Amino acid sequence: MNASKILQQLMQQAGGQGGNRNSGGVDVKGMLDGLSRQLGGGSPGQASPGGNGLNLDMKSLLGGGAMGLLVGSKRGRKLGGKALKYGAIAAVGVLAWKAWQNSQNSQGAVGQPAGSGAEGERVEELEGEYQERRSLELLQAMIMAARADGHIDAQERELIAQQIDALGADDELHRWVEQQLSAPLDAEALARQADSPQAAREMYLISVAVIDEQNPMERAWLDQLAKALKLQPALVAELEHQARQAG
Repeated sequence: MNASKILQQLMQQAGGQGGNRNSGGVDVKGMLDGLSRQLGGGSPGQASPGGNGLNLDMKSLLGGGAMGLLVGSKRGRKLGGKALKYGAIAAVGVLAWKAWQNSQNSQGAVGQPAGSGAEGERVEELEGEYQERRSLELLQAMIMAARADGHIDAQERELIAQQIDALGADDELHRWVEQQLSAPLDAEALARQADSPQAAREMYLISVAVIDEQNPMERAWLDQLAKALKLQPALVAELEHQARQAG
């Protein structure tokens, strides 16, 4: 699979480095124009009419690409608002590590240098198979968080898979994404994928970044995930603070 390539592009989209094109040269605006026509013939700046049940804000999606499809749709979210915390996605590893250090300092402990000991490396520092594994963990966390309110239907799942493909997903990753979009939501199973304490922190922070904490179902998912990841309350609070500050 090439999960690390896809995650890096999503992080770059979140960081605003790609404009209407992502780093792989894919014309996101053009693709979404086409999606708009397929979904009802309207202009890209309008929600699609018709009986398909979707309420895609195409103008908002232009800035979000695949992430826009993950967190937009009929929930009516605006990607420029509070629902999507771009900065937290773009710098997930650094912010997760900073949250841990801050929580340690508040308890009088001495934080370790970045990337040291049993805490694990930040995703930005990983290479090879370790980077690939962490990327899968974070992509899985994002997809599960996006599904936490139960409102991604079959057509939206297809659109998300298509957008991931447009970023350059290989066949194996395509099948994996489709499985994640249909698999039961299981915080314990997701938490078992974390390969280090730093991975657990990143998985939680990136989940916060794509979730609406005011939605009871999504808030419940975060609480389940924090418990499954065995994160201390002080660390959870700091991770959520970092996500909001970076958003």
